[in-house]
Amino acid sequence: MGRRGMALVAVLAAVLAAVLAMAGCGGSGGGDTGGEVRLGVGGQPLLVYLPTTLADRLGYYRDEGLNVRIEDLQGGSKALQALQGGSVDVVSGYYDHTIQMQAKKRDVVAFVNMLRYPSLVLAVSPKASKPINSVADLKGTKVGVTAPGSSTDFYLKYLLVQHGLAATDAAPQAVGGDSSAVAAMETGQVDAAVMLDPAFSLLRKRVGADAVRVLSDTRTAEGVQRDLKVATYPAAVLYSDARWLRDNPDTARKLARAIKRALDYVHSHSGADIAAKMPPEYSAGDADIYAQAIDSAKPAFSPDGRIETSGAQAVHGVLKAFTPEIAQANIDVSKTFTNDYLGG
Repeated sequence: MGRRGMALVAVLAAVLAAVLAMAGCGGSGGGDTGGEVRLGVGGQPLLVYLPTTLADRLGYYRDEGLNVRIEDLQGGSKALQALQGGSVDVVSGYYDHTIQMQAKKRDVVAFVNMLRYPSLVLAVSPKASKPINSVADLKGTKVGVTAPGSSTDFYLKYLLVQHGLAATDAAPQAVGGDSSAVAAMETGQVDAAVMLDPAFSLLRKRVGADAVRVLSDTRTAEGVQRDLKVATYPAAVLYSDARWLRDNPDTARKLARAIKRALDYVHSHSGADIAAKMPPEYSAGDADIYAQAIDSAKPAFSPDGRIETSGAQAVHGVLKAFTPEIAQANIDVSKTFTNDYLGG
């Protein structure tokens, strides 16, 4: 074979290798992204984000041909910043950030819903600096939130306004969402806090349920109806830039399918079974309380991953009540979520 023939063979071999590589990416891999996904979570040990971790622990992402790298961030605002900065592709965070971003003229879209009730609890510290019997009594106090700008912070501001106060009448303090929040409440570092499970359940066990006054509890349908005046309120979701979703529809569908499988697992297994699949450190040394908290949280998890328009509109109504930027913006909630990636 002459030099020209050998060169032709080399070119054909290179082309064949490229074709095979592309076929591999489009087949068993993740399709548009090649299966690689950077997923930021606004506080991974929190029960509100349990399906995100559970899908990983049960191998559901891998079953879809995805290599999902989960990055645990301090709170929802930190996860959103990571998306804006380009260090993550998708966020497991609260839906309200999609509306917040549309007010800033950036299209961020939720594409699978994990939580139909917010599961936020506004509780009073047993060592509060003054008597606190109602939300109105929070004026001039320090109130713990996971991080400023996170959904816990938004909910605090909403409740203050709903009870005749200004959104700035209580000072939000970043206390995280897990053991750091429990410590802040237990020691009186804050007068109250917007908490999430399992931290809230752990606090009640440590100091006694009677020592923790609850001012608002959105873990149940009754609580959501009482405090938010709606039947459903999309909370923890997966969201990403609209452009990423357009460029990676196959990967988005696979992520949504994995989360939907995790939701099915939650609704068909006991809290103890689910807890056994999760990282042991998430129980903070109390496996029984952790399992009980999961059982209590089950009604809050979405049965189908869908977001209803009425729920999205309710979130918009809450946010514009205390955020002038959102109240003044022309928000089209239909652009902040989609159910298209959930399949039939």
